[in-house]
Amino acid sequence: MTAAVRRPTFDHMNLSIGKRTRLHRLMYEHGPGNGTLMMLPIDQGLEHGPVDFFDNPDAIDPDWIYRLAVEGNFSGIALHVGLAEKYQKQYAGRVPLLLKINGKTNIPSDDEAFSPLTSSVEDAVRLGADAVGYTLYVGSPAQDVDIAQANEVRRECERYGMPLVIWSYPRGAAIKAKGGIDSLYAVDYAARVACEIGCDIVKLNEPKWEADKASVLPKPYNTLEFNDVEGLRKVVKSAGRTLVLVSGGSKMGDDATLQKARAAMEAGCVGLIFGRNMWQRKWDGALQMSSQMHDLMKDYGQAE
Repeated sequence: MTAAVRRPTFDHMNLSIGKRTRLHRLMYEHGPGNGTLMMLPIDQGLEHGPVDFFDNPDAIDPDWIYRLAVEGNFSGIALHVGLAEKYQKQYAGRVPLLLKINGKTNIPSDDEAFSPLTSSVEDAVRLGADAVGYTLYVGSPAQDVDIAQANEVRRECERYGMPLVIWSYPRGAAIKAKGGIDSLYAVDYAARVACEIGCDIVKLNEPKWEADKASVLPKPYNTLEFNDVEGLRKVVKSAGRTLVLVSGGSKMGDDATLQKARAAMEAGCVGLIFGRNMWQRKWDGALQMSSQMHDLMKDYGQAE
């Protein structure tokens, strides 16, 4: 058995009663139920368009994904207000809701990335959500407006006792010129920004070491070679008393998906937010992968 990694506790995070209650439901009453998180996101229809559902046409039906969230015993499902309004009622109490309250299409250039609000924290309360999700583009030319908007969301989350999960994604030409959006420099910076602007959980991509880009990385990142666990361990440290979720990204093979999950847990992340690596699989394959994730995560539990 792998030794458990100590993550920030609720006491360390200085959570309000409302936030603590909602995070307890997500982390101890659903999914693995041992203080980890196994989230199923389906915000890609807005972010990427229907193209993501071509690999598994069944998944374009949100009811199919809701059933996967229930039968695969996920900690929660993350989606936008339109899907929550139309599908959540049937599954209320069976799978927690993380309401994603901002988003954009992928038609404009990512160099000017900004996600306007699609709903509100008040909508999340009305719909019985246990957390709110917000995408912040670190390094984008629009980051001044983005940070200001995120601050208003944070204040509303404090008012309602709603946990705030930030999708903290490096974007823009300035980031690309300094090694790219998946460099350790960029992901590490994104982790720290999310912590410092006041979120409870940060969603990050796994940082990558690319030797051919080392020369443009800021010091000392240009000399920091690392493997998957070491890179994630660095960003977990930078996130401080903010819990870290690792994004699954584009669909991978079974071994690669499990390896990413294992690296995340060994590095001290609270869990996984894998979407396409779950619902782009056919039903039996998706359930099998969710079962394998449960088996993997049982060794990384932590008391409240």
